[in-house]
Amino acid sequence: MKALVAAHRKPKQHPLGGPAARTAATLALASAATATLFEGSGHAEPKLTPAQVKAKVDQLYHDAEVATEAYDGAKEKADATARSLNGLRDEAARKTAQLNTARDALGSLAAAQYRSGTVAPELQLILSSDPKRYLDDAALAERAGDRTAVAVAGVRKQLAELGRLHSTADGQLTELRSRQSALARQKSDIQTKIASAEALLAQLTAPERASYEEADGAPGDNRASRSADAPRPTLAAAPLAAAPSSRAAAAVAFAYGALGKPYVWGATGPSSFDCSGLTQAAWRSAGVQLPRTTYTQINAGSRVTRAELQPGDLVFFYSGISHVGLYIGGGQMIHAPHPGAPVRVAPIDQMPFAGAARPA
Repeated sequence: MKALVAAHRKPKQHPLGGPAARTAATLALASAATATLFEGSGHAEPKLTPAQVKAKVDQLYHDAEVATEAYDGAKEKADATARSLNGLRDEAARKTAQLNTARDALGSLAAAQYRSGTVAPELQLILSSDPKRYLDDAALAERAGDRTAVAVAGVRKQLAELGRLHSTADGQLTELRSRQSALARQKSDIQTKIASAEALLAQLTAPERASYEEADGAPGDNRASRSADAPRPTLAAAPLAAAPSSRAAAAVAFAYGALGKPYVWGATGPSSFDCSGLTQAAWRSAGVQLPRTTYTQINAGSRVTRAELQPGDLVFFYSGISHVGLYIGGGQMIHAPHPGAPVRVAPIDQMPFAGAARPA
């Protein structure tokens, strides 16, 4: 028994001991440190140059604007569906009230007929003190029966109409909920892209950020935001050319009045705008109702070429028609660029030109 206890308490023998063990431990630590070093360096994100940051931020803002236009279109449809649904509910409430009134009238008529029908017609004629009056009353009762049939048919028609209204309303409610879910997804997508762009911009130093703003066409710049022979755009710029009509002049004047106001996706004024929200608000001030999105605004009015541009025309950019500005003459436009960039004057050659339209 003692031998067993002693054997149990005997320390384990290591395969390596002394200098060999120390050497193995040293090699293991060195190997682990080397692996950690290489692993860390292999996954380290290289610092982007300001030019790379600008390229990524520009792409993120462009993607966000594409998503914004899709959001604007979906919201317009959702709002229209909500208005239609409210109209259907109001109509259904009126029809229900009419149906209840018709039911009450039908119930009263049925009760009266039941009460008057307890005595046989022949007996009523015999017992009547005035047979002529009875016969007149019988004819009236017959006509009342006709009216009952008409009333019953009317109630049935109202029931069918009410059922149709409820069915249509249910379908529109389902459609509205689907569009609201799509809006939530698009809103999240926009916010993610904008947050990513802002995070990239936050990595820039103050001089690098200033350089980015200059290259982005901020007011007061003297390089990228204007062509060599174009007038220098500022917030206080005077109209570059006379508008061809009073309505176009009103739209241009509105756009000038919006200079400096912030870009907010989904906004249509008066304190902030997105790109299509600005052009819609500008032309609305002139009494012309434009569609909500860039890809629908391009079909408003008549299409014009770049050579035919006049102040007040809508100018569109990118292959997906995802950005729009209001032309003011001299190769310049007023537009709402992207988050962080207020409404400003910029050259139309700042972005890939896609087409132009002249609202009616």
